[in-house]
Amino acid sequence: MEQLHGCTSANGSWTQRDAYDLLEAGLALHLSARSTPLLEDVPALSELVDSLPTHTVRSEDQIRFQQFSTPADLAALAVIAAQPRSTDIVLEPSAGHGSLVSMLPAVAQLHLNEIDPRRRAKLSLLFERATITGFDGAMLTSLSAHDLRPTVILMNPPFSRSQGRGVDQFAAVRHLRAALAKLLPGGRVVAIMPDWFTPSAKMLRIYEETFANCTVQTSCRLAKCYHKQGTSVAVRLLVIDKVPGNSKPSLIARDTVSELAECFLIVKRIDPATAPPARPTRIKPKATSLFKSMRAKPRTTPKIERKLAAREIVTVDYAKLEAPRALGAQSGVYVPYRPSRINIQGSRKHPTPLVESVAMGSIPAPVPDYIPRLHDCILNEAHLSEAQLETIIYAGNAWTQFLPGKFVPSEEGVGLSLSENGKAYRKGYFLGDGTGAGKGRQIAACILDNWLAGRRQAIWISKNESLLEDARRDWAAIGGLPADIQPLSSWKIDQELPFRDGIVFVTYPTLRSQRQDATRLKQLLDWADTDFDGVIAFDESHEMGGVAGGEGARGAKPGSLQGIAGVLLQNHLPDARVLYASATGASDVNNLAYAVHRMGTFNSPLKPYMWRTE
Repeated sequence: MEQLHGCTSANGSWTQRDAYDLLEAGLALHLSARSTPLLEDVPALSELVDSLPTHTVRSEDQIRFQQFSTPADLAALAVIAAQPRSTDIVLEPSAGHGSLVSMLPAVAQLHLNEIDPRRRAKLSLLFERATITGFDGAMLTSLSAHDLRPTVILMNPPFSRSQGRGVDQFAAVRHLRAALAKLLPGGRVVAIMPDWFTPSAKMLRIYEETFANCTVQTSCRLAKCYHKQGTSVAVRLLVIDKVPGNSKPSLIARDTVSELAECFLIVKRIDPATAPPARPTRIKPKATSLFKSMRAKPRTTPKIERKLAAREIVTVDYAKLEAPRALGAQSGVYVPYRPSRINIQGSRKHPTPLVESVAMGSIPAPVPDYIPRLHDCILNEAHLSEAQLETIIYAGNAWTQFLPGKFVPSEEGVGLSLSENGKAYRKGYFLGDGTGAGKGRQIAACILDNWLAGRRQAIWISKNESLLEDARRDWAAIGGLPADIQPLSSWKIDQELPFRDGIVFVTYPTLRSQRQDATRLKQLLDWADTDFDGVIAFDESHEMGGVAGGEGARGAKPGSLQGIAGVLLQNHLPDARVLYASATGASDVNNLAYAVHRMGTFNSPLKPYMWRTE
């Protein structure tokens, strides 16, 4: 490494971990030149593994992604167990440096998925003919290549860390379930799993649900196969066929891979053409589940693949009402909410009653002209209520308009200045619905409307990282793919985002973060580019409320950093479709400063106020 870099590791240009990574990549390249392994080759590979240096240094990325590459002898045994054919479509969902597929014979297609960009870059050099992606392996069913249905999957997933969750006891199970859902019926998965994943009393329910409509052909326990990777963890090697059958075979326990090879039984693969159909499996209901997302009621086997076919894009048609609808029966100071100027065809009432104040209800909304487009199933199956559809219509209507005049971002501060050389700024829209109206699904639907119009870049900003799963849930509820939403925190602050189309999820604290040579704001602006015309959704937008500063108990207060970052993001993307969403937009007028320009409140011929101070 010193010869390669021309210096020692003291100046930070390389670490000892980089040396181990290069060793793993070199080993994968060496093994790829070998013939397909046989059981009698395993002892020699075990000797090769023992001759390699022990990994004694771990990097932050290795810990974060749980990067413990598969030893060469165990990788060979996995390939032997998979029994690959020349017609197979093979997937490795957590590829690392490709150790599991390095000894794979020629197959029809090879797909490698690796979330770490540094390892992914090495894969493109090591496996030139492979298709390489960078998704979270636990989201395999949401990969953008919808038609990818592998017949063989080789996998060594992270055991206890998940993207967006951090420490996650069931990370490996999530990855395995995603792989089985993606696998074609009759296909085979060879998985290296944590030692605790067994049909024990504690894990029985999760184990049985995972292998519904599957046959676990082989189950092996290896106590000492990862010692050269710097860990003494025991693992399970499972050979799984996606056909109904026994999921609890007899366990074979050995210390080393070479010992296991002596008694390993190769199970012949089933021809997919003759694979029996999946049978419904009823699972005993339980009040709670170790997985929060699981339904605690009897159900059939999980779907192999979420249905995407037979979805048509349709317009959301509505009739304009010349005279506003009459108010409903008043209760105290509230009246039932109703769209006052439009009648949306085929829409249904919100599942819970919505109300508004009498004062607000007495002011009719303007008549819109914008007609959104959504999937037909959203309307036919009432995934969005009448009130939620109204939001998409009025948001889209606002986004067809531009503020009068041209502006440039001020050289200092967060303001905009009128300039003949500036750009026109698109109007924003404020979604102020209260709790229970489903603002997350409304945001998702606004993004989907633009997505279907070809604007497939969006930014979703929210309060904290835990809301990422809520955003993915709302996006999936209207037909999106959870993997379309990727957290900005998955990449280092100075890294270029490796995808073009998609929804970047970022929290307000992340948006304001910076270091001496890079900022998250610039990273986001570089991805969006200056011609960005997609949706920027500020969920919980009141989090930007302190942008203008103000007077506190101890005198003047400076503007909040996250508010400033949010306004700068708006200012540098004039064509963006800005959506503010908050049930409590501001505690006082001053705290609405983050939205005043896009809403045309000041410095615009639309309103009489020229400056915020007015």
